[in-house]
Parts: sequence; structure tokens; C-alpha cells
Amino acid sequence: MPSNDNQAVHVTGRTPLIGTVPVQGSKNIALHLYAAAQLADEPLTLSGAPEILDTRVCAEILNRTGTPAKVTGDLFETAPGGTRHPVIPDALGRRIRTTSVMAAALLTRTGEVTFPTPGGDAFCHRLIDRHLAAMEAAGANVEVVSGRVRARLSSGSRLPFITDAATAKWGPSLGATVTGLLLAARVRGTSSILNPSVEPEVRVTAQLLAAGGVGIEWEGAAALRVTGTDRITGGTFPVPPDRLEAATLGLAGAITGGLVHLDRFTPGSFPDGLLAVFADAGTEVTSVAGGTAIRCPAGPRPVHLTTGPHPGFPTDVQPQLTAFLTQAVGTSRIEERIYPERGTHLGPLRKFGATVNADGPVITVRGRSPLIAADVTGEDIRAVSALLIAALAAEGTSTIRGMYHLRRGYGSLLPKLATLGANLTISDQETP
Repeated sequence: MPSNDNQAVHVTGRTPLIGTVPVQGSKNIALHLYAAAQLADEPLTLSGAPEILDTRVCAEILNRTGTPAKVTGDLFETAPGGTRHPVIPDALGRRIRTTSVMAAALLTRTGEVTFPTPGGDAFCHRLIDRHLAAMEAAGANVEVVSGRVRARLSSGSRLPFITDAATAKWGPSLGATVTGLLLAARVRGTSSILNPSVEPEVRVTAQLLAAGGVGIEWEGAAALRVTGTDRITGGTFPVPPDRLEAATLGLAGAITGGLVHLDRFTPGSFPDGLLAVFADAGTEVTSVAGGTAIRCPAGPRPVHLTTGPHPGFPTDVQPQLTAFLTQAVGTSRIEERIYPERGTHLGPLRKFGATVNADGPVITVRGRSPLIAADVTGEDIRAVSALLIAALAAEGTSTIRGMYHLRRGYGSLLPKLATLGANLTISDQETP
């Protein structure tokens, strides 16, 4: 975390959150669209881009590597590059999780790229073996030395290829599927990505490329066929709303006994697995006035669930749900299959008085726990949002540090919580 991150948020709990708020553009989808923007041969505008730190980092990477990019409010605008510089600076590439995807687009454009291994989150080491396998399948020679990767396409190697996006650990790799998409988008002929991820991040990136003239054909979860083109058009393309922020806002309202209306966000934007778990946990999700209303009228109920790929319950909502379940009477059990090591929120939740423990990938929550205000630090995006949810239910005023991580993923979560009635202030004194 940067040493100049000197802010903390102070939250006084036990106030029901009631009201209407919008939902930002999807962080995770936008990061992949920023990478794909490098392939456009015409100006491209992404509307509804989330106003977060990671958006600024991606724009700087594009500018440094030869694709002019400008961020104005929620517009992310790019223009075709002239001279390209196929090196992603370490200081930028190590700040985001999609560095390998950004590099794939640059490799497609220039025939070579040098980039650092990705960063972004404290709870896990991002494996990039399937990304590198896709680059090799596309004809690149790949070398990894001291945490940096150099890939170079050999002469005459721009031919259709086949790559497999499946991993032994957690199934189809979302990022490696997009890497394969970007590598194939400008190759004449039809390339195949076997066992592709079907996450919204992949499907929306494929839609952007299809709108630009790339041939996209899905064969269910078995294969994705990509027919490349010599020219990819631009235009304007919308970033869908962030289902993860929507879930976070909904859980924040539900744990306080409030009622949150998500403006212009439909219930169908949530994955089926999340809707099923919310229902089991006593959280009502209904369509209201072109948006979604979320409340938990009878209080949280304990649940047993497993995180999984889309359309299952998303790992990026697991920490927030864990905080919510501290107020359920009984024992909840969460098996974290995507990132078994994802548990940086558990220690801070215990400081609030929660009874939460992990045995390998299984998190056990015993409740209902009376939560008392605490001074805690979040070490990744979703952990900070989980601690905010706990603080909203706690007696007294809590102090939450780690705002750098929150700004990476949520552009205006704190103002939205305040709009809903949360009692919170921000200070510049983040001294543990």
C-alpha cells in the first residue's frame, strides 16, 4: 500500500440505510475492456467507466505504451496509437491484476512485449501460466526472468492457434480466456479457445470485439472460436453496471435493517448463484421502478455455500457476505473454492467481536455476534468493504484504514453510503 495513503473512515453503526443510489460501471469488466481498447484502429469511447484508481493506472499504461488514452468523468477515451513502446513499466503493471491481459493486446499490436507479473491484491499470488501458454500457442517465444516476462512473436507466426483456458485448480481462467481473445482478434483465420470462461468479463469483452468486426462464435462452455480481422473499428461502448458494488450496497443496507434501491440495476444483473444465496440468507431482492430493491426484513439467516465461477456465488462478494452472516443466528459455512487463501478480512472481523474462523478453504461463521466498534485495517478491496459492512452493524464508532484499496475498486462507495444515511466521516490521520 502506498505510504501516502493517510486516510481513514470513521463509521458510527446501528443506523438503518434507506434510499436510492446508482451503481458504478463494473471494475472487473472495465479492466479487460481497457486492454482490448489497444486493438482498435479508430477512436473508442467506453462510457460508464468506473472512476477508480485502477482506471487511472490502466490509462497511464496505455499512454506509456503508445495508445493515447484520456479519462474524463466516466468516459474512457482512446485513439489509435502511432509509435508503440512494448514495455509495461513495473511501477504500473504491479498495481493491477490484469497486467497479463494488457500485455497480450500489446503483443498483438507490436509483436513483442515486456511486462511484470501482476499485482493488485494481498490475499493471493496471481498465477499467469495459462496466459503464457496462450501467448506460446499464438506463436510467441516467452521468457520469465526475475518477475518480468518477455514475449516475442517469431517471424511468420501470426497464424490461427488453439489454446486451453482451463486450470487444474479452479476451472476456466477468466483472464487467460480474454488473453486468448486479444491474441486471436487480429489473426487471419479462426483460432480456438477451449474450455473458456463464460464470466461476464469475457462475454462483454467478446461483445466489444464483435462490435469492432471480430468474428465471435460460442460453443457453450466447450470452445470459443475467434476469427480475426485486419481492422477493428471504434465507436462508443457501454461498461455494464458493477454487480459486485451492487451486492456490497445491498448487504450494507440489509445488515442495518434498511431498504436500498439500486437505480437502473436489474435483479437479472446478479448471477443466479448470488440470488439463491441471498434468498437463503433471508435477503429479498425485488425489481422496483426499473431498478432493484434489497432488504432483509426478518434478519439474516445462516447459510451453507460454495463460491464458484459464473453463474455461481462470486468470490468477490464472499468477504462482504461473511460480515453480513455474523448477524445470522446459527452457523454458516462458506467454502472458498476460487481463492482458498482469501481470508484477510477474518482477523479484523474478530476484532469487532465476530466468531469467524477458517480451516483451509472453509470459513465458519457463528452468530449472532454482538459487534462492537473496532480500529481495523483492510488489506484488499473486498476486505475493506466487508469491514465497512461490519462497522455499520456495530455499536459505537469504528475506524477503518486501507482506503487506498477501497479507491482501487469503488469510486464513490462512501458517498453512496452517506446518501443512504450512514454516519461516517473521513480523516487524514491514518496512524495505526
